[in-house]
Amino acid sequence: MTEWLTSAWHSTTHFFTSMPWQMWGVWTLTICLLIVGLIGSVVPLLPGPMLIFAAAVIHTLLRPESGVSTWGFVVLALGLVLSYVVDFASGAMGARWFGASRWGIAGVFIGGIVGMFFVPFGLLLGPLLGGISFELIFAKKRLQPAAKSAWGSLLGTGLGLVLRLMVALGMVAVFLLDALVW
Repeated sequence: MTEWLTSAWHSTTHFFTSMPWQMWGVWTLTICLLIVGLIGSVVPLLPGPMLIFAAAVIHTLLRPESGVSTWGFVVLALGLVLSYVVDFASGAMGARWFGASRWGIAGVFIGGIVGMFFVPFGLLLGPLLGGISFELIFAKKRLQPAAKSAWGSLLGTGLGLVLRLMVALGMVAVFLLDALVW
């Protein structure tokens, strides 16, 4: 019985003393950044896709043998740009689809910027109230068409969040495939 315990102890100590801790540390940091990046793609004020791109850069700098290739960085950079384009354009496109005027779209943008300071409710109410108020005050619309266009901005923003999450998942998949497979 003691021989088994002694053998198990020696095997365990050999495992931990021969383990490449630097590799585990780099992968732990990378995985944490990827997870926070995915969360940040739907949670406001966290630059999710930027964190995913930063995870790829840091991982490649710290562990070049399992880093991302040049084409991987190109695809990740395109995903980063696409996620921000989707983020900025989705609310305005939704408002435009539901008949918002230029004033309403400007109200959606300004309401979104002001709403960022009143997290979490301001992120939903800011564009909605900004769109409605600009449509009522500047475009001289009645309440029902103004509310319809503001509702469109809210739907567009929701669709934009879904698309941004899909882009972020694609970026993580590109990183993992490039770092682990290719």
